[in-house]
Amino acid sequence: MIGRCGARVAMGLVGIECSAVTGEISALAACMSVSLPMKQVGHEFVPESQALLPCPGAGDTANQKSVMREASRPLREPHPGDYSVNRNFAAGETRSTACRLAVVAALLLASSLSAGLSAGPALAESPLEALRNYQQHEEWESKLDDTMKNLDQIRTHQPTLSPSTVTYIEQAIHQYQQIVSNGGWAEVSTPGRSLKLGSWDGAVVALRHRLVSSGDLSADKISGQRFDGDVDAAVRHFQIRHGLTPDGVVGPVVQSVMNVPAAVRLRQLQTNLVRVRAMSGYLGDTYVMVNIPAAEIEAVDNGVVRSRHTAVVGKIDRQTPILASKIYQLNFNPFWTVPVSIIRKDLIPKMKRDPKYLAKNHIRIYDWHGNELQATDVDWNTDDATKLRFRQDPGADNSLGSVRINFHNKYQVYLHDTPSKSLFTRDYRFDSSGCVRVQNVRDMVTWLLETTTPDWDRARVDSTIASGERVDVTLDNEVPLYLAYVTAWATDKGVVNFREDIYNRDGLNGSEIEGPQIVLQ
Repeated sequence: MIGRCGARVAMGLVGIECSAVTGEISALAACMSVSLPMKQVGHEFVPESQALLPCPGAGDTANQKSVMREASRPLREPHPGDYSVNRNFAAGETRSTACRLAVVAALLLASSLSAGLSAGPALAESPLEALRNYQQHEEWESKLDDTMKNLDQIRTHQPTLSPSTVTYIEQAIHQYQQIVSNGGWAEVSTPGRSLKLGSWDGAVVALRHRLVSSGDLSADKISGQRFDGDVDAAVRHFQIRHGLTPDGVVGPVVQSVMNVPAAVRLRQLQTNLVRVRAMSGYLGDTYVMVNIPAAEIEAVDNGVVRSRHTAVVGKIDRQTPILASKIYQLNFNPFWTVPVSIIRKDLIPKMKRDPKYLAKNHIRIYDWHGNELQATDVDWNTDDATKLRFRQDPGADNSLGSVRINFHNKYQVYLHDTPSKSLFTRDYRFDSSGCVRVQNVRDMVTWLLETTTPDWDRARVDSTIASGERVDVTLDNEVPLYLAYVTAWATDKGVVNFREDIYNRDGLNGSEIEGPQIVLQ
């Protein structure tokens, strides 16, 4: 399988910056996880994609870099609308086909890096020529087409909070009423084992029925005990709709989500129809929406989602508030003043366990007159520390990362970067003390500045961060921000999405259903 790490390394070697292409590669390689056929090389079996580099030094990572850099050159050209044949393309090859080749190349290099192995005869004069002429090139392009077809059913530029979403939720409610009236769906149970590609199991029969019921698998694929490619694609589709890592494995977590009754899903849709309808009016030409249960962010401009960002939001006992506000300021290379709640719940216990914790994390102590204190001046066995001010210096370890996005609110929360990037790869991303951590925050910051404030672009954002100096930028025009709570919605692709009711606000456990309850700031 092509892992997340391999995909990222491949993109890093190429230096691909185009968000659309990066999205394709990351979705295909990291999310869709293309399965690789195996081939015997000597006494070992390696992914067959290794042979896609049949050129001098094919076992050399530097050579793989050469393949990727040459194949991806069209992606990094300054004029993406230029379809003329030039030195980057083979005769008759357009930018479109060259870009497809680069995506395939990224997938293949990712698999090579994941395996840590490579093999191939010296048959070609250049790395890219080898890739173009490889006899199984068409097979891999076919796999790319199949995967993209599945992915296209998921991707949408439709904002979650829109009149269109209301219509699609209403259609989904009708669909799920039919499912419920037909008796719901089959339960999937495989105690002590998981189902995945290649499994031959009686439980696959129930799995097929379950996937057909929810529209993830075509009805003509309902029979069979074999977990084949069709079932694998359907499981991944199901996982994406439910915010789970699409690895195609039906383990305990996936089974638990699959076994939520259809009647509960119907009520979830009905609950969220009320929420989304209440917020589907005019939200602004440009706005940011954080969907807390999905731990995802939408940057919306003129009714179109310009970018999506994975987020980390508040823990169950430190919830991110639901509110409507406006973003007014950005802090580059910020200090972090530790909130009293975190001093009490986190910092004091950590200092008791490790007296060097503050020094290791570049956190300074000040009294309220501005005098700096030493850790030895504080009695950590009392609550006295909450009466002091703790401030973390800017830098790589700063809890806010490279930038903080401020908006009006009474909760002392904000959007920000983080040094803990690995948190974004998790399915369960409810790990903050109420603030919202933003993946690819520089993209969001650049968009905010280019939309509202003159003379800012990505290069200036990058150079400002690289300087290490604290820089505060007040936006010329404040941008509306909505921290919303939506656990079920549908899209123009007919895809019905569900997320866990992490803060228990849907009222499906017998308590009263909570409406939008947006607090204006």
